[in-house]
Amino acid sequence: MTFFSSFIVLFFLLLVRMELSPLLHDLHLSSSSSSEKTRPSIPLPPITELLSELQKKLISVAERSDLIGQVERLFQASDPDWLFPPLLDDQDSRWAELQAAYSSMISALIGCAALPLCEEDCGSLDPSAYQSVPKRAAAVSSALTALLGNWEEGGGARRARLLLAVAPPIYLFAVTHFQDEVWTSAASRTAARHLQVALLRAGGWRDSAHLLAGEEEEDRCILGGVLDILQPQLTRESWRRCAALKLQFSWTLLQVTRPFLSPFLPRLLPPSLLLNDDYKPENCMLGVRCLHHIVLNTPAADLRQFNRAEVLYQALFRHLYTSEAAVIQLVLSCLLDLLLVLEKPPSSDCRRTLCRHDDVLHLVLTHMEAEHKVALRRVYASALPLYVERVGVAVCRHLRRLLPVLLGYLEVGDPPEESVRLKMLEVLQLTIRLAWPRMASRTDVLLRCLLRLLVDVSADPGLSDSVRLQLMEGSSASLRLLDAATQQRVQRLLLQVDSRHCSPQVLCCLATVTVERKHT
Repeated sequence: MTFFSSFIVLFFLLLVRMELSPLLHDLHLSSSSSSEKTRPSIPLPPITELLSELQKKLISVAERSDLIGQVERLFQASDPDWLFPPLLDDQDSRWAELQAAYSSMISALIGCAALPLCEEDCGSLDPSAYQSVPKRAAAVSSALTALLGNWEEGGGARRARLLLAVAPPIYLFAVTHFQDEVWTSAASRTAARHLQVALLRAGGWRDSAHLLAGEEEEDRCILGGVLDILQPQLTRESWRRCAALKLQFSWTLLQVTRPFLSPFLPRLLPPSLLLNDDYKPENCMLGVRCLHHIVLNTPAADLRQFNRAEVLYQALFRHLYTSEAAVIQLVLSCLLDLLLVLEKPPSSDCRRTLCRHDDVLHLVLTHMEAEHKVALRRVYASALPLYVERVGVAVCRHLRRLLPVLLGYLEVGDPPEESVRLKMLEVLQLTIRLAWPRMASRTDVLLRCLLRLLVDVSADPGLSDSVRLQLMEGSSASLRLLDAATQQRVQRLLLQVDSRHCSPQVLCCLATVTVERKHT
């Protein structure tokens, strides 16, 4: 070992073994003034040499807690001009050396708090496996925050490019540990949030979206570097081994909006489809959220290119056969936006041929008719008004299946909010407005259903006054629309109702049909 290398090792050993104040005094790193840092009076080794030794120690030392604390104090006490020496230009060989040294040291530091990997690609670890992670993650976050503080203090354009080089792994580390997960604690989440704030402040970024995508005609963004780190791990064979990987990717994707997402679409779409295709509902839901974000933030022309939109449609349509209410809710919402990319809504061009809108609505009605699970009934009922409104007058194609669904769902209560019945009344009113010429032949069955609903609601003691009022107003509005669509046939039929079997509330609702008609 050369004399210079021996000096480096001795310097490092002194650093990790001694308390901060004596260390700074002995190495002449402290200044005579508490408010101003000065260069030491004796020559210090180049920062690249020290970073190399730090990397080796961080990798080889078994107990790293004290070592990480010493690294933090080093960053806090050192002169920024020593940590980030001036460089002439990007062609200077020292630039590549400095960038490589910082990247390697930061990777080694982050590795001290790395999450354990699952041996099987489809398995999951017990929470006890992450027991030691929060403490180490908090220490690493504090050390990196101290390092970024020197960037903020030093400033200068010469350090901006170096910050862009090391920002992606720091960003991913912060994202991993400010999540409320089994590998985090309140202290580690707080430290990670402070690290994120320090990173944004060091580079002058407003928020994570600005950090990732920058602005127009601006290259100060790190999304490409982040994807360079994530993509090799986001393969079908390996992405499940690290529990944080899906969170890192999804959180990153959801920060990037139009128009910055489109250039990265070829790199963002495959991992999103990978999550979407997973057998676990929580992963599938995460994938659907990612796909929906892509649909909302990518121009339609880019989605139609290379048949991407059709691939998305097929990947989402398959989920309509699942029994997971949470998955179906997300899928129906995403499909509603994706269908506008694939085709015009049937109501806009009066097309006579069946389209994908019809396929989705037909399948939804088929499943609704036989569904008995309350959670799924609520999901379907919530989405149905949007699809009926979208297809417009083309709902006439689906009346034979839609009306049995309406009648069946209006007959079954959904206490205490009665959200299903309220949504079905909304669908019924939309259907009468859109397909009013077809209502004459269906007047009798619809009128019986609405009268039965009014009687049931008025006599149900379990309903709150507000919910009862909403149901009765919705029923009255449906009766008035039905009466208008059938040229007052409803009024003539209501004359046959035996008022002795109706409560005053029901009679009051029925009276509005005649009153409203007279006023019109």
